[in-house]
Amino acid sequence: MPDKDSPTSPFCRTLPYRTRALRYVALAALLALGATAEAARITTTMVGIDGDLKIAALAGLDLTQYAGRDVSAAQARRLYERAPAQIAAALEPYGYYDASVTGELKETAEGWTAELSVKPGDPVEVAELDLKLEGPARELKSVRLALRAFQPKTGQPMNHDAYERGKGAIQAALFADGFLDAKLVTHRVEVTRSTRKATIHLAWEPGQRYRIGKTEFEGSQFNDAFLVRYLPWNEGDFYTQELLLSLQQRLNEADYFAVVDVNPDVENAADGVVPIKVALAPAKRSIYTGGVFVGTDTGLGIRGGLDRRWMNRRGHKFKSELILAQRLTSASALYQIPLPGPDSRTFNFGVNYRDEDTQTTRSKTSTLVASETRQWLGFTRTLGLHLQTGDFEIGDRKEVAFRGNSTILYPQFTLTRKRADDPLFVRRGYSVNVLARAAAEGVLSDTDFVQLRGDVKWIRALKPRHRLILRGTVGTSWVDQFDKLPPDLRFFAGGDRSLRGYGYQTVGPDLIVDPDKKPVVIGGRHLLTGSAEYEYYFKPKWGIATFVDAGDAFSGTKFEAKIGAGLGLRWRSPVGMVRFDLGVPLREPRDGVQIHLVIGPDL
Repeated sequence: MPDKDSPTSPFCRTLPYRTRALRYVALAALLALGATAEAARITTTMVGIDGDLKIAALAGLDLTQYAGRDVSAAQARRLYERAPAQIAAALEPYGYYDASVTGELKETAEGWTAELSVKPGDPVEVAELDLKLEGPARELKSVRLALRAFQPKTGQPMNHDAYERGKGAIQAALFADGFLDAKLVTHRVEVTRSTRKATIHLAWEPGQRYRIGKTEFEGSQFNDAFLVRYLPWNEGDFYTQELLLSLQQRLNEADYFAVVDVNPDVENAADGVVPIKVALAPAKRSIYTGGVFVGTDTGLGIRGGLDRRWMNRRGHKFKSELILAQRLTSASALYQIPLPGPDSRTFNFGVNYRDEDTQTTRSKTSTLVASETRQWLGFTRTLGLHLQTGDFEIGDRKEVAFRGNSTILYPQFTLTRKRADDPLFVRRGYSVNVLARAAAEGVLSDTDFVQLRGDVKWIRALKPRHRLILRGTVGTSWVDQFDKLPPDLRFFAGGDRSLRGYGYQTVGPDLIVDPDKKPVVIGGRHLLTGSAEYEYYFKPKWGIATFVDAGDAFSGTKFEAKIGAGLGLRWRSPVGMVRFDLGVPLREPRDGVQIHLVIGPDL
């Protein structure tokens, strides 16, 4: 009788096709369930080592690569058996050549657990360090520092990663100071396992030191004669990467280019001279700006501007800005003429109009400015001549203490310097600004005066989410006829960037106009303020702040420090840092809480 399961059996031939398909599907499902039952997850625990050693050992294990994946019993055993050799190999670059590994592979309800105990043993130590570099290259500061910083030193574990980093640092220092042909002719490490000692032999042939040859500019909208003004070297000077970085920074700061790439043309270097190639691409020529802003000192307003990066092939620039706000209207235009030379020297010609209405002053002034700006001893130095004329009132709208018209012609000298690791969010930086101005009565001026002012701000991130911000201002004036001095040349305190907790320009010497009313603040001859602020960022873009501001604007010796303190909210918005502060005057609590809102960079 034929087998029912034989293909030739009439029983098989009479089974419907669908029934046979279901049987095959069921069989495949049973096989899959059996395979799933045999597979399980595997985890690894390791004791005996910590820190970099543990990280390296885990990274070298195949076991960790299978974490979170299903493995069979046979796979788990193979992975576990490989572990000792893999851990030993991973620890050798750190100087541990005799590591031993014990452990156990356990099967649990959750899967497999590989328990590993590592004994790294004693590390191989450097018994002798032989660094050879002869000639003048060894006397250069950067090379001396790289040689001195080389690790591992004698007596330290033979760490191969540190060895490679130290070797590379010396080579990089040689290249950076012009030894472009420097070669590492000896690089040998001898390890004796029995004594756990290592000997390092390194020797360089520095070759000749290259000098800077011809500089070629490509892709610029200007001719070479204009671009030469930015070179921080003369042809024939010794090559250093620091000089190339200085040129790149100067060209970026010139704001003419979207791309600046400065490199030595090593392929065409010959006879100790290396040409320099500078690849440039023009930036967008005209920048239009505009938007809505709000500040407690100025109120709600709109701002618009035009920045023409270059007017002609001589690199002249033009900038203009218009501000229309509740308490401020201003318009300005500035024309800049760059001059040849390595100090970024520029002539500036500007005109400004300002109509300001605050709690204590109202003024409408026009100013003509001619100045020269250059880099000087790490500062930006500006020497200028200002002619200012306009009408002003001092006092509130009902009680005017002074009303007048003044014309002042004064030379002005300023020094500014800013350093920041990140201009959008400073973690380490500072700014310094020093100003001096003077005028003489009869020389297009209504009074004699001399004025000095200094501002400093310091920012430091004490921890990844914490910042400390300190700032201070000191100013003094000698004035013949104080009532002839316009408000913007007097000293006031109070406001967003001065004493928070007090209104804008509400701190200073006052004058009693009406005995039944509040005295009128008229401004002072001197200014002294300071501030300490601490920020904590509970999220990458959001933080809180606490602050204390103190100081006074005063005349004579009558200094009475006003103190404001409060809390603030910080937001690193797409348009810049937003600061919202609530300040309270500690000595005049009747004045209530002041709201301060500032949008802009830290420095």
